[in-house]
Amino acid sequence: MTRRIWIRQKTIACEHAGRDVTLEVEVVEPPEFLPDQPPRLLGHRCSYGIGCNALDRPTCVWAGSLPGYDPFA
Repeated sequence: MTRRIWIRQKTIACEHAGRDVTLEVEVVEPPEFLPDQPPRLLGHRCSYGIGCNALDRPTCVWAGSLPGYDPFA
């Protein structure tokens, strides 16, 4: 049986939000009968993404509103 889980990648200071945010990735772990396959990455999010999306301009890829810009890369 596969499992979808959110894994905390890192905590970082975000200049746009003016606070520390946690960056997380969603992965699907392979089923038990296929243990040699690596987990698949499905998505990513920021712990303050909803607050950033409430602002009047797009922010970054982690908030889901500006796919081409990653300020933490």
